[in-house]
Amino acid sequence: MKKIGLSLLLCFAFIQATAQESQTGYNFLRLPVSAHAGALGGDNISLVDNDASLIFHNPALLSAVDDKNVSFSYMRYMHDANAAAAAFNRNITERASWAVSGQYLHYGTMKQTDEQGVITGSFTAKDIALTGYFSYLLTDYLAGGVAVKWIFSSLGSYHAVATGVDLGLNYYLPDNELSFSLVAKNLGGQLKAFNEDFERMPVDIQFGVSKHLVNTPFRVHATLVDLNHWNYKFIDHCKAGLDVLLSPSVWIGAGYNFRRAHEMRISSAEDTSVTNGAGLSFGAGLNLERFKLNLAYGKYHIDSSSLIFNVAFSL
Repeated sequence: MKKIGLSLLLCFAFIQATAQESQTGYNFLRLPVSAHAGALGGDNISLVDNDASLIFHNPALLSAVDDKNVSFSYMRYMHDANAAAAAFNRNITERASWAVSGQYLHYGTMKQTDEQGVITGSFTAKDIALTGYFSYLLTDYLAGGVAVKWIFSSLGSYHAVATGVDLGLNYYLPDNELSFSLVAKNLGGQLKAFNEDFERMPVDIQFGVSKHLVNTPFRVHATLVDLNHWNYKFIDHCKAGLDVLLSPSVWIGAGYNFRRAHEMRISSAEDTSVTNGAGLSFGAGLNLERFKLNLAYGKYHIDSSSLIFNVAFSL
């Protein structure tokens, strides 16, 4: 119990120390990497599964991943913007594990103009994050994890560098199939700015719970995000999800992101608001012993749909 209390105290201390405005750079770090998490609302941090892509959402979940997994992810974000990620993990002992990952987001090619709007050429923009992870089972039920990120951004001929840390806890009761998680994401700052204006990291404090309902194939999930900012409605902090275990290897699921639906709402000519499905997500997956394939669909913009594709192999 002392380890549990100390871990929670340290995590809440970071919450208080890093609270800041949500107007930040590096918001590509908010995008889901795991298709399963993406299907359940986009920010699920409490799903305990043998899925290496979940460590992008909570480093403590690394403790649930089997030894020597290779995971690849691709996301068709919107228009010409595409994202990709890869991860590899190893178990050191029965309680300790490490992993490495890379994330890449390319925003496409854009026109370059002078002060008068005359096109003088083109340029590209991209973000890259390289991350190392370590997780440890503090007790039989409580896992802790840390992820250290190096982030590189380019905008034409301009470049920026930042570093960040994710801290995560997961408390899992296997007999009840009940999971609680607490994560502090993107604690850090910019080391080199595009110009003299240093951007803030997208610090995000999240709390999540997942529960497999007894004698049913249903798991319910709820996640509270951006808990370090309380200047908007409580409902907009909420993300909810439900997945159905059709068999030990097959799942389908759906989720809803209340904040995204609210922010993407537009007014129509009839003075009513529409979202065109923004905030809604759903997906499915096949998770065999040595091979996994997961897909998710989401609306991250009112005029664009996104697809996340995960594939993983156990070596």
